[in-house]
Amino acid sequence: MIPTLERKRNQQLEAQMQDAVVQHLELRAVPGLVFFHVPNGSKLGGARTRSGIPLAAIRMKRHGLRKGVSDLVFLRPDGVFFALELKAKGKRPTEEQHQFMGDVIEAHGYAAWTDSLDRALEILEAWQLIRPNIHSMSLAEQEKWASPGD
Repeated sequence: MIPTLERKRNQQLEAQMQDAVVQHLELRAVPGLVFFHVPNGSKLGGARTRSGIPLAAIRMKRHGLRKGVSDLVFLRPDGVFFALELKAKGKRPTEEQHQFMGDVIEAHGYAAWTDSLDRALEILEAWQLIRPNIHSMSLAEQEKWASPGD
């Protein structure tokens, strides 16, 4: 199946948003935060079955690949697990993505999705995965975050 121009554009927009979120994480992540991207949507080359399925995809599924895993996964230093799904503006998560987020929440983790960079950053701040944006803080809040060991 050849992706339509709209699908390619949505993929580009999601990739740009994810790049921006990762840049914020690199600058503002709380100490000790572990985060990563699971490249489930990567294009697989190489040998294929007669029906066109990449052999690498079959191997990856045997190794535990799961459809619907969120774009970014986080483990906070206190052991709490988070998953954030990023969508192009106006797009919604797939059934598999909703199932994954539900499973994370059922396992006492946190999961969310958004189609906005600003909202993604608000979610990460609310989850205490990134330090607040200092430009939107009062002077007292800035001093609290700037003071080591508080």
